[in-house]
Amino acid sequence: MPTTAHGLDALKDLSGTDLGRTDWREVTQQRVNTFADATDDHQWIHTDPEKATAGPFGGPIAHGYLTLSLIIPMFGELLDITGIGMSVNYGLDKVRFPSPVPVGAKIRLHGAVGTVEEINGGVQMPLTFTVEAEGSAKPACVAQAVYRHYA
Repeated sequence: MPTTAHGLDALKDLSGTDLGRTDWREVTQQRVNTFADATDDHQWIHTDPEKATAGPFGGPIAHGYLTLSLIIPMFGELLDITGIGMSVNYGLDKVRFPSPVPVGAKIRLHGAVGTVEEINGGVQMPLTFTVEAEGSAKPACVAQAVYRHYA
């Protein structure tokens, strides 16, 4: 169940909050192939399961940027924002992919809010996102994102 924040003051009150974790979701070969088609990145470690089985990861893996992009729908499971005019993804400060996501693996998102600061007409909210892969000792992705929310 997501945390709900209504209005800019409620967002400021989230400073330092651990938003918890989402449910697990499977990363399928179909999703990987669709991402490959959308980005024109058809490297065999992602899209050729037979060849990838003999490769360095023992099977096909998700694109790092696919893993990063899945933060967006999973974030919606952690935080529901109402009572504002607009939210924008302001960018990323740092992204790392410490561990691959094998096709067929399940991932989930952990989110933590940094210090929310006032900006002209709104607030800036930094978040640290960690994509965890089931059974992996290392995270699949760690990203420091910045969102801006306006009245």
